[in-house]
Amino acid sequence: MRSRDGNLNFSLSICSVVFLLFSLSTLKADEYLISYRYVVKDATLYNETLHIAKAMKKCVGEPQKELLLETHNESDLKKIISANSLEFIEYIQKLGLHITHEEVTLNNQNSSTTILTLKTACFKVDFNHNFARIRPLK
Repeated sequence: MRSRDGNLNFSLSICSVVFLLFSLSTLKADEYLISYRYVVKDATLYNETLHIAKAMKKCVGEPQKELLLETHNESDLKKIISANSLEFIEYIQKLGLHITHEEVTLNNQNSSTTILTLKTACFKVDFNHNFARIRPLK
């Protein structure tokens, strides 16, 4: 749009450039399918499993609250999550884990099993030199 003196409106072009850069950074995000399972038997960690796979199809949904993890110039998501495992586990607990608990008594012997599961969910991941921004899609 031209102003009265014939010059282009500079503020409008800055806004459009910022919007274009923001939309390109959003398009650049990789999508991953992540699932997690944690099994405790008789108050002892029995098994912990984290599955990460790059999504083959585009995931549908709106990005939710993000988690920032330090990457130290790493681009492998599994290594990044392993290095920041406590932060990631606290984050997915807030997303909602499915909990199954079972107790069995046999011959006066008590046994219990608790399973925490994050069902497979799609996450958008943006890699930076220092951080990875992880956002689940809902």
